[in-house]
Amino acid sequence: MRRASGTAALLLLAGAVLAVLGAGTAQAAGYRYWSFWEGDGGKSWTYATQGPSVVRPDDGAVQGFRFSVSEDSQDSAQPRRAPDFGAVCADTPAKDGRKRIALVIDPGTAADAPDGETPPALRTACAQVAPDASAAEALASVAKPLRYDDSAMLCAISGYPRAGCGEQTDGSSGAAPEQSQDQAKSEDQDRAADDGQGGGPSAGVLTGVGAVLALGVAAVLRARRRR
Repeated sequence: MRRASGTAALLLLAGAVLAVLGAGTAQAAGYRYWSFWEGDGGKSWTYATQGPSVVRPDDGAVQGFRFSVSEDSQDSAQPRRAPDFGAVCADTPAKDGRKRIALVIDPGTAADAPDGETPPALRTACAQVAPDASAAEALASVAKPLRYDDSAMLCAISGYPRAGCGEQTDGSSGAAPEQSQDQAKSEDQDRAADDGQGGGPSAGVLTGVGAVLALGVAAVLRARRRR
């Protein structure tokens, strides 16, 4: 009977530890939104540090938009087409007093789509706009209708998705991603610093585990004293 009591205490301890660790993991949440990318002059993408309404690209630039679910800017999915200005704007001749911006618009995969919606096909477009036009203005010239929320966050391109804007995929009511992507990166770095290693359990979770272990050891010792 005493041995059974000790075993039961250890089993309860193990279950409690798993519950605490599980709670820490469940805190992570993804967001469904359009991310904004800039071609780096080669064949790769760089996550933009400013929103498309702020960026005013030069003639010959490549801008990308990708709809996906991601936890933060560090794991956001890139457009699935290389930023090749020559390929995108090959059939659009240059004009005096205008600039050409190559756009890659990637609505993502079915796994990223909101319930009841099917993502349209990835497409490219060459926007020919005024020299001082922003990336948002270049996008609007080739991919209407666009939809924005009250904070001017880009919610839909060419009407996709029909509803929603930066909502959490787990259904909770957390805040949507920030419009300013440099602020989003700063917040990601702050969270990583708070977590110590950025990817493991937080200090709060480890403290909880320590408390549970202490209670479990005390229970086992009490059981042994009764023998």
